[in-house]
Amino acid sequence: MAIEYREWRDGDDLALLEIWGDPDTALARQFRGALAVSSNGGAGSPWRRCIVAEDVIDGVGIPVAAGVVYEASLHPERLWAYIEVARDHRRAGIGASLLTMLRREAENAPSGVTKLRAKVEPGTAGDAFAEHFGLSPIQRSRLVVVEPGALKLPVFPDRDFGGRPVSNENAGSDVVMDLATGSVELTDVVGRYYTAIHGWDSPGVLSVGQVQKLFLDELTGAHGAIVLRAQPESAFGSGVAPGKKGRIRAFAVSYAAPSDPDAAPGQEAAGQEAARQETPTDVFLGHEPSLAADDAAEAVRDMLALIAYQHPVMLELDDSMTALRAAVEPLLAGGKARLAGAETLVVSD
Repeated sequence: MAIEYREWRDGDDLALLEIWGDPDTALARQFRGALAVSSNGGAGSPWRRCIVAEDVIDGVGIPVAAGVVYEASLHPERLWAYIEVARDHRRAGIGASLLTMLRREAENAPSGVTKLRAKVEPGTAGDAFAEHFGLSPIQRSRLVVVEPGALKLPVFPDRDFGGRPVSNENAGSDVVMDLATGSVELTDVVGRYYTAIHGWDSPGVLSVGQVQKLFLDELTGAHGAIVLRAQPESAFGSGVAPGKKGRIRAFAVSYAAPSDPDAAPGQEAAGQEAARQETPTDVFLGHEPSLAADDAAEAVRDMLALIAYQHPVMLELDDSMTALRAAVEPLLAGGKARLAGAETLVVSD
């Protein structure tokens, strides 16, 4: 076996797909898309270096492996790296050679950043490779489905402001509210929460536009938002309505499932209705990051109870999400929530 290395060329993706076949993991499927022609960056394109390993047989090189390292506009303190080797060429030093080359290329990244990060699933070949070459976990992430009615609904007292009658219908209406995804107030708390839970891999300073584009824009599938507010207080006594709403304690942004482009008219509507009944809604749930730990845990638990009262919801649960873990992990232990896929580890050198 004679292995030679070169830069990625157009058409290598198709050649490698023939050799690699289906991806081993969902992460492999995702990161294969990062394999592309090397770039010096600029004009919205990140700096990238991509290398292909060829097995040369009778003077003809057959691509069998590839590796890529590239800068990220979000979480810029590390470079993303990905390596894949054909199954029948593993344990032959090809992956190690590619990693050495990528580390050498990283020394010339325009940002000056040289640390690498990657994503692996525990117990896989990628996990073993990362551990062997000194990439250690810095975060664990899980997709969790919370079943309907897993948590008891919170009880919110209604305030008799201005003589309004207290009833079951309006109880809590001062604290649980729908909010437009374009709301500046929502954008602010979502951005600060995301930054707060990523101290292990800083996203840098996020602008209002970036937060909107990442989490709240129509293109993300953002479908609606609910917020849980602090009880409004009046400066003129309990019988007088306050001048403004309480601040946001927790938020939940839901994302619409994509429609089926192959569905016939009528079938699509029926299919969407069935999906709404059976498929968990993807939700980003968080809290005002300045809340005390106990207050944050209570706010997140109450919000989760509300959104998962009648329908299942799916959440991304990082170990850094302390308040959400406090609500979800007991449900996992009690069988009222379940993992929706394999765990993901972010590893770094």
